[in-house]
Amino acid sequence: MEAPKPKPQIQLYNSRYSKRVLLKTIFSDSDGGSAFIGQRVVIGGWVKSSKQTLLKKENVPPLLPPPVGGTAPQPPPPAQKDVTCVEMFQSKFPLFRSIMRVFGSNQPLREKVESIKEASTSVVYLQVSDGSCVDNLLVVVESPLATPSQIEATGTCILVEGVLQWPSSPGKFSVELKAEKIIHMGLVEQPNKYPLSKKRVPLDELRDFPHFRPRTTTVASVMRTRSALVHAMQTFFQTEGFIHVDIPILTTVDTGEGYSQMFRVRTVSNKAPPADDDDTHGGKISLESVMAAIKEKINTIEKLARTDSNKEALSAANEDLRKANELVSKLVNIQKREAEDFFSHQTFLIASGRLHLASYACSLGNVYSFGPRFRAIKYASAKHSAEIWMVELQMAFSQLEDAMKCADDILKFLCKWVLDHCGDDLDFVSKRIDQTIIDRLKSITGMSSEKITYTDAVNVLKEEKHKLVPKIEWGDPLTEEHESYLAEEIYEKPVIIYNYPTKLKPFYARINDDAKTVAAFDMVVPKIGTLIRGSQNEERISVLNRRMKEFDLVKEQYEWYLDLQKNGTVKQSGLSLGFDLMVLLATGLKDVNDVIPFPRSYGKPILN
Repeated sequence: MEAPKPKPQIQLYNSRYSKRVLLKTIFSDSDGGSAFIGQRVVIGGWVKSSKQTLLKKENVPPLLPPPVGGTAPQPPPPAQKDVTCVEMFQSKFPLFRSIMRVFGSNQPLREKVESIKEASTSVVYLQVSDGSCVDNLLVVVESPLATPSQIEATGTCILVEGVLQWPSSPGKFSVELKAEKIIHMGLVEQPNKYPLSKKRVPLDELRDFPHFRPRTTTVASVMRTRSALVHAMQTFFQTEGFIHVDIPILTTVDTGEGYSQMFRVRTVSNKAPPADDDDTHGGKISLESVMAAIKEKINTIEKLARTDSNKEALSAANEDLRKANELVSKLVNIQKREAEDFFSHQTFLIASGRLHLASYACSLGNVYSFGPRFRAIKYASAKHSAEIWMVELQMAFSQLEDAMKCADDILKFLCKWVLDHCGDDLDFVSKRIDQTIIDRLKSITGMSSEKITYTDAVNVLKEEKHKLVPKIEWGDPLTEEHESYLAEEIYEKPVIIYNYPTKLKPFYARINDDAKTVAAFDMVVPKIGTLIRGSQNEERISVLNRRMKEFDLVKEQYEWYLDLQKNGTVKQSGLSLGFDLMVLLATGLKDVNDVIPFPRSYGKPILN
């Protein structure tokens, strides 16, 4: 019978731009890297953990190659013989064995010390990660190459050249690297103060070290999954014929959609910050309107002064006039300051890009954007951060039903992409974070979302007598408790709730025929809450004008948007997907600040 032919060896190649082999390339082999045994490679990464041992040079067994199709043969066990307690102790502790050999002989002291050096060598076993995959590579470094006390510290960066070999001892590693040359060492100056020196630092503590936390296995896995989701999102839109449009971060429009505070952008002097102008309601009070009000108050005071019948009214009118004059003084100072500012008009960080995308949808058809959005919501939340990343889209010739179908398709596509392309990271997450994550993602891809109206949702919640369900009446906003109960307890899958009361959605959401609701929806996902919000846009000028008054918006800021409806208007719809929340869904984590590389949260200092 002929012996089986050895498999042709696959050659490892360096990364094109860093002249090193990525660890994911080594571990991409189904045998955990054993196909590359004997190849000389350069790898770089950071030490996750280490172990140092002392070995007698003459007793280090040669590493034997495995037979074809089998595992590495082990050297034959030595013949058993009776041993004393001292011999057993010496066999367990190489250093003690060397000391006993020296001090138990009659050699001179210098010769005894030299004999210790010659009798044993220090070997450090380093678990090294380069962030490209979950697995670490075991790197074997003997003391002549580097000082063990320096290289074994957690966090040390090394660039090593060596040969891949079978593991020198059985364990979880299927391959190890025998270092022959250390090209670079980035030492840790104070190992005891390095934030990751202790094992399994809690995630909330890691938030204080955003520059170090991607070196942990958990955060690195989350970032790889986040990267995969970015790729998936771009693939979906490009495949479906959408055109990518970049949305500005700076805007003069209240993109908080009428119900969210925004961040103001100013040019600040190095000497002193600008004065506070909160009582001008974000610039909605103009100097002209206050001056007109002052004239009316003066006329009222003059009328009251002609008679002594209403002294209280006269006193109140004088107090109002005093406050109005103070406001005029503030507005004048603000105008002077703005004249010296970089922008001639009040400028904000953008909170939503739907309106800007609408203008391009009126020319290009289906468009999308991906980028940061900013909302100055002053409370701490596990599902919100001041700077969030959003996927937003607008579709021309599209209505509410189309937007809801698009939301369902996007969610399924992203979940399936993670299942197909993030297997190793999902396995790690399911073991360390959430054991149900894989089944939950599969469940989402295998079924369509439940669709119910806001009115039906309220009626369902009213019927529930569970103590965890807060009371609700028609017209009230759905709380997180309401949403989670619907998605997790009632329907046990994603739920799309549509046709909300007019006051609960942005001014540009289209008014339905009942005049009480708007063509808007929220997609609520189990364990996450509201992941996607969308609506059909209002195209009727008269309705838009009325809605802007209801939301107390400055019409002049939206003249450009109104122009779109006056010149070639089209029915269109769109949506916004919370990308950070999508990463939460794909990783099983509970706090959005753990999936954002550099989170910005209310009440937390910005460290970098």
